[in-house]
Amino acid sequence: MKNKKIKIVVAALAITVMAGIFAGCGNTSSDTKKAASDTKTKTEQKVSGSITASGSTALQPLAEQSVEGFKQKNPDASVNVQGGGSGTGLNQVLQGSVDLGNSDIFAEDKLSAADAGKLSDHKVCVIGFSVVTSKDVTVKSLTKTQVQDIFQGKITNWSQVSGPNLPINIINRPASSGTRATFFKTVMEGKNEKEGLGTIQDASGSVKTAMQSTKGAISYLALSYLTEDVKKDINMVQLDGVDATNDNIISGKYKFASYEHMYTKGEAKGVAKAFIDYVMSSDNKDLVKKLGYIPTADMKVQLK
Repeated sequence: MKNKKIKIVVAALAITVMAGIFAGCGNTSSDTKKAASDTKTKTEQKVSGSITASGSTALQPLAEQSVEGFKQKNPDASVNVQGGGSGTGLNQVLQGSVDLGNSDIFAEDKLSAADAGKLSDHKVCVIGFSVVTSKDVTVKSLTKTQVQDIFQGKITNWSQVSGPNLPINIINRPASSGTRATFFKTVMEGKNEKEGLGTIQDASGSVKTAMQSTKGAISYLALSYLTEDVKKDINMVQLDGVDATNDNIISGKYKFASYEHMYTKGEAKGVAKAFIDYVMSSDNKDLVKKLGYIPTADMKVQLK
């Protein structure tokens, strides 16, 4: 009889312990689900407010067209995109007059070390550039030396480089242009263009328009502006026999390219951070490629 009572007590204790274990498991499962739900809510949390970005006109098409997809995810946020050139974007974000400074070049290439140190760099993609001529110029390839001689005023007629007997009309960018800075570094190889030679256009879009209406013209444009329609009116020129293609840029074979930066003053926060993240996200990757840019992760070489 005594043994039977002991067995009953032991069984009761076992049932109590097991009930506690199952209850604990139930709470753990509930807590895990709640934590997952909280994380999802935090991840999907929308931002609100308005920001302004200014600077690089080479990056401008991507920045502008990314706004639509960004607003679908963040209907209470707005992004105003302006041009002005990389130098303008860097100076304005440094001064705090805009939230994002878009640039084709590193801040330290344009600002003092102290000022550049106040900015945070976000490399959102890579862009290639091409030397271009007006449609009446039949020259398909130039060496870097020939391009340098043209922009230094040593070669003044297309016949000097196996082209038509036609005066060369240079269309250049202002000193504030990041595209010009990239051209100076990678094509001119640090050799200064001749002052006062040719005409100056403030933006990539203006260069495109001028190239379509100026005989014997030469300039350079971001690949994002060289759509199939534009290439009907403007010739892309090989550099040292190499085509300006994304594949050649990715492999490092073609050097006339640069990172596209979105700079913030200090750490990126709020709408500015959300917009940068969206531009670089997988949701925006198709647009990046469609517009002629290269996702930074696709690069096989580092650009300087």
